[in-house]
Amino acid sequence: MDGPEGSTGQPGPADRSHRSSVSSVGARAADVLVYLADDSMVPLAVENLPSLSAHELHRAIREVLQLPDIALDAFALWLVSPLLEVQLKPKHQPYKLGRQWQELLLRFTDAPDDDVAMDEPSLQFRRNVFFPKRRELQIHDKEVLRLLYEEAKGNVLAARYPCDVEDCEALGALVCRVQLGPYQPGQPTACALREKLDSFLPAHLCKRSHGFFAALRGRGAKAGTGEQGLLNAYRRVQEVAGSDGEHEASLSPHYRAYLLKCHELPFYGCAFFHGEIDKPAQGFLHRGGRKPVSVAISLDGVHVIDCREKHVLLGLRFQELSWDHTSPEEEESVLWLEFDGDNEGTPVNKLLKIYSKQAELMSSLIEYCIELSQAAEPAASQEAGPASASGSSPPPHQRPQLRRQGSVVCSRIQHLSTIDYVEEGETIKRVKPKRTTSFFSRQLSLGQGSYTVVQAADSLEQG
Repeated sequence: MDGPEGSTGQPGPADRSHRSSVSSVGARAADVLVYLADDSMVPLAVENLPSLSAHELHRAIREVLQLPDIALDAFALWLVSPLLEVQLKPKHQPYKLGRQWQELLLRFTDAPDDDVAMDEPSLQFRRNVFFPKRRELQIHDKEVLRLLYEEAKGNVLAARYPCDVEDCEALGALVCRVQLGPYQPGQPTACALREKLDSFLPAHLCKRSHGFFAALRGRGAKAGTGEQGLLNAYRRVQEVAGSDGEHEASLSPHYRAYLLKCHELPFYGCAFFHGEIDKPAQGFLHRGGRKPVSVAISLDGVHVIDCREKHVLLGLRFQELSWDHTSPEEEESVLWLEFDGDNEGTPVNKLLKIYSKQAELMSSLIEYCIELSQAAEPAASQEAGPASASGSSPPPHQRPQLRRQGSVVCSRIQHLSTIDYVEEGETIKRVKPKRTTSFFSRQLSLGQGSYTVVQAADSLEQG
């Protein structure tokens, strides 16, 4: 996330177009439009907009939507445009930050000047990056679950959350259940799925081949692989009766099932940043270049995602890494990640270099997430109870990691161009046994360091 309490440097699923959240500004009152995850709008008539805080707007939205108290922690206000996303702290004043938008774009993106001049943010009500998954499991309010579901669905369909095909089909089947109702044998369900396939599956799974090669692969096939898999998964969706038997009431279990499935993804609920990494040298001339990546940071760790191939290149929990960043004043803005690995069987430390104008923001967010995670550990242990504290059973909120062979959520370190080194005496040589002294001083074990404030006219803060 960049900027105020979190932001991302790349467009999200709700970035439909340039939209303004302030429809009119008078001497006393203004009409403010706040967008929800399903792209619907909440109009608010507010007094003295320029001095209104995010906390006051948040409270007004909760009152209009009649949300329970848990929504105060589960959601945050974001300023979002196709070029930048910023999660706001309660003390921030959205109107003033919107007036500084071009300054933020110049500082935290590589967007061309013409795009910067035309860009305009909208105000959105979205999931709080710092809301723990274990607390999300305690939510029972239908509207809160629906909003979380809509946002997660948008991230899956936009392939921001890389998923294996079978997981996309399972998630898409739940979307079918929500939008089309229970599966009915004998109904023209396949036609309905085919017409709206991109409403259920990410676009890269909806592409159909045409022409000669498609004919060779299977003449007379009634459905594509993704389509047939989706239909099969839709048949398997189990029904849970609502308390009053109504269709709408029965959707809450499916919202929850969708979120539970998303919890298996290690980057669920993260903040996204845009960056680039070096490609491994190839060919006789050792040509490399750079490839665009998304850097996903959450309370659970850091993931580097290949934007084009839509799979994870590197996933690290905080206890598995050290990090630092260099600022543009020193050299090119870079986030450094250090982790253990091997080089032809020799244990080494690996350094990954991520080029990004948001390196300082990513570094600050990593530091803050570590602090929050450490502060939450005692509370989580108490919630889990004495049985899990003694090791007899895992906490109920913990879910198994995906370890499917070739899963898109598994690291692909062989696809990375890293600097490998070992430490011998007082010298550092490229190609150390298990880390005893890190190349960087910033690690989870240090357990200190306050959340860094990033100054940008109005005290923009990362995290």
